[in-house]
Amino acid sequence: MTDSKHIHKSHNVTLLLYHLVCPVKYRKKVFTDEVEITLKNICFEIEQRYELRYIEIGADEDHVHFLIQTVPMMAPTQIVKTTKSITAKEVLRLHPEIRNILWGSHLWTSGFYMNTVGRHGNEEVIRQYVQNQGKQYKQIHRQQLSLFDL
Repeated sequence: MTDSKHIHKSHNVTLLLYHLVCPVKYRKKVFTDEVEITLKNICFEIEQRYELRYIEIGADEDHVHFLIQTVPMMAPTQIVKTTKSITAKEVLRLHPEIRNILWGSHLWTSGFYMNTVGRHGNEEVIRQYVQNQGKQYKQIHRQQLSLFDL
């Protein structure tokens, strides 16, 4: 797919990444190599219409992992809804044999897993960075005060 890059808008720069996991309904094994290729092509089409970038897509037989980049105006639930609804509709249209395996018209379960992904550090690195903000300035400021207090 594509690499993540900072998205530049008129008043902000962002790099928001999400890991989304979507299980197939009833955990049925429907993702063959052919269906996975179809899924990736559908996601490419979604990218053309929405501010979503599928950085990576990996399908197991009964669930799919997506690494998705988007803009802050798109809520995580909107990312999930857009991804699941369009891919389900198109995969079932292009592979009608899957309907027989799933006993109906739902590709995905109603649930999902989603997590934010940090490109430049994990939670602990960012926590320490935030905690240390301003400490160098405060330390210099305290030293200047102590010199004048003499």
